[in-house]
Amino acid sequence: MSSIKALVSHQRIIDAVDAVFEAQLDFTTALVQFPSVRGQEGTCQDFLHDAYRARGYSVDRWKIDPQEIEHHAGFSPIDVSYEQAINVVATHRPRSQMGRSLILNGHVDVVPTGPVSLWQRPPFEAYFDDTWLYGRGAGDMKAGLGANLFALDALRSLGLQPAAPVYLQSVTEEECTGNGALAALVRGYKADAAIITEPVDEALVRANVGVIWFKVHVKGHPVHVASAESGSNAIDAAIHLIQALKNFEQKRNLEKVNYPRFAGIDHPINVNVGKIEGGDWASSVPAWCTFDVRTGLYPGESAEDQAREIQAFITEASGQHPFLSNNPAEVLFNGFMAEGYELTEGSQAEALLSTLHAEVVSEALNEITSLAYLDARVFALYADTPCLVYGPYSENIHGYDERVSLDSIRRVTKTLALFIANWCGLEKIS
Repeated sequence: MSSIKALVSHQRIIDAVDAVFEAQLDFTTALVQFPSVRGQEGTCQDFLHDAYRARGYSVDRWKIDPQEIEHHAGFSPIDVSYEQAINVVATHRPRSQMGRSLILNGHVDVVPTGPVSLWQRPPFEAYFDDTWLYGRGAGDMKAGLGANLFALDALRSLGLQPAAPVYLQSVTEEECTGNGALAALVRGYKADAAIITEPVDEALVRANVGVIWFKVHVKGHPVHVASAESGSNAIDAAIHLIQALKNFEQKRNLEKVNYPRFAGIDHPINVNVGKIEGGDWASSVPAWCTFDVRTGLYPGESAEDQAREIQAFITEASGQHPFLSNNPAEVLFNGFMAEGYELTEGSQAEALLSTLHAEVVSEALNEITSLAYLDARVFALYADTPCLVYGPYSENIHGYDERVSLDSIRRVTKTLALFIANWCGLEKIS
């Protein structure tokens, strides 16, 4: 491996990113046009598979088999089909391995759009102006997937490639279980460091909550509305439990004093009722209601222990309701069972990213605490790998008119290309 300075200057790498940026923007726009919500990720993964293979990378495309990962400590329970739960990993191998290996990770799955009528333009139309790229998944996180690939493309345009293995991971299930990144780890993909280009405003995630999903099934006693007082309304009973969960949330947030990186945040643990269904007929007292909940965990807390606390709380709250006291609500854990993490300080990867970010942006690298799930927990907790979550500035992720800053994508890609060059080393392609 020749030294970086002998092969190419940092400025030439930065200029190379600029030179391919129009192609990067076109590629990212095409990615956003795939409606890769849960269960529909396959065609977008085919697109990425073909893009990786066209560049000469060896490509591994597989359907996640829950039986292969369900006994792993990081597994999250599921209650849906995995027929379209597709992972794709492209591998670059150098002629002579001299540098340090790297995983560039991103997720292809996106959250539902909500009512399309509330978007300014169709959510998967994918359009851009001089400042922003718009569309569901533009920020979270197809811009990051594009940056991962085009950082390497920029180096290739200079006749250079990493002098160590690089794994481009496009995983699914990040928005609901984290099982995609876990499946890639179980399949054997490991490296000396990992970067996940999530939309975190060009900062470094220092600490991250864990997440649990659960569904609550509430029973009622159906009668004709004319004699409603003789029945029990399952929707009313569900509201009783939802209100009780606010007390649970308040109690959990008081515990932040025990977690220094969360103590200064007003509301680090969010208990969100994200979906509710119930009843069959307006003139019948409803016999059933279900609602879906997401709650956070502090780093170091056991997901299994917290699940038991949730179950106990719902049982206790059921006991305070006249009908549920004899017909307690049922709890099903049907998604994230993921623990939080803190990024260990002082790694060489972090120091390098900090230096290169400052070179590109002319500002120090900020640290943040994330209250959203991140696949970095797979690397941090189960692979003993420094995982740097660092990606572009975005707005309205999971909301209407999601968008990502074009200038920020460009800066992140430059920093990423420099990181690859310095972490992995470089060699001439031929």
